[in-house]
Amino acid sequence: MKRFLLGVATLAGLFLASSQAWSADRLLNASYDVGRELFAQVNKAFIAEHPGVAIDQSHAGTSAQARAIAEGLGADVVTFNQVIDIDFLVSKGLISADWQKDFPDNASPFYSLPSFLVRAGNPKNINDWDDLVRDDVQVIFPNPKTSGNARYTYLAATAYAKEAFKGDDAKVKEFVTKLFNNVPIFDSGGRAATTTFVQREIGDVLITFESETRGIRREYGDDKFEQVTPSVSLLAEFPVAIVDTVADEHGRRDLAKTYLDFLYTPQGQDIAARNGLRARDAAVAAKYKAEFPDIRLLTVEDVFGGWAKVQAEHFAAGGLLDQTYGSR
Repeated sequence: MKRFLLGVATLAGLFLASSQAWSADRLLNASYDVGRELFAQVNKAFIAEHPGVAIDQSHAGTSAQARAIAEGLGADVVTFNQVIDIDFLVSKGLISADWQKDFPDNASPFYSLPSFLVRAGNPKNINDWDDLVRDDVQVIFPNPKTSGNARYTYLAATAYAKEAFKGDDAKVKEFVTKLFNNVPIFDSGGRAATTTFVQREIGDVLITFESETRGIRREYGDDKFEQVTPSVSLLAEFPVAIVDTVADEHGRRDLAKTYLDFLYTPQGQDIAARNGLRARDAAVAAKYKAEFPDIRLLTVEDVFGGWAKVQAEHFAAGGLLDQTYGSR
């Protein structure tokens, strides 16, 4: 119910924002699907330090968000979970090409990784990626066509298979196809996939960001779900950017920058860590170190040659994702 009410509040805020004249003290942040609780807390803390400011939120799969902004959604800032969706907005002339230089850590204030959530007692004994392609396992994650969350899952599974099969492309493709075949429902975004697994009780394992698995356990209890950290996963950065054309048109650039800078402050980093995201700030990371399991993290750059190559080879029409995902 809490998550439902947050969604209603988001929609109400967007309706209110759309009905008012542009104001230099009001921002619209277009964000990823499972970031509602995080940014509810971020916005409350930010407004406490900047009285009179209002922050409206929009949440959906980031690929869908990027398309909506290109089609006219007036977002002043984006807080996404994959680089290629910001690069899409660069290609549309809405964000500057050097956006990653505008903020530290390649404009990624925190990071996460694809992780597993299983039911209490782990009845299917799911421990690593190879367990997800067994015939007796149903896997839940959203549609990689619309969800940045799911694209990380796809890439992490592919990276695991590349190592397991020593780069044998045919076996890698077979592995990923089996994984897709074990998904009974492809929801459009991470939050809907969470609902399918948690509330509709479909599936044996949910793959989502580690931050989401921690949030679910916190909300529903360790007696219902367990987090499983696989042997290896993929670094999932959460890039942020000012939507230059919109922020400038609205006269909100200074506020937009101040808002995104806040995510890098000790307070912003602490909020992120409390919500299960891995902080960049060394002191905050040390404070929460015991809560985050050690894991070997691969990167898109090392495994796939960077996001531009991933987009061309995997996510473009007819690419490797289409070949394994098929007509689902």
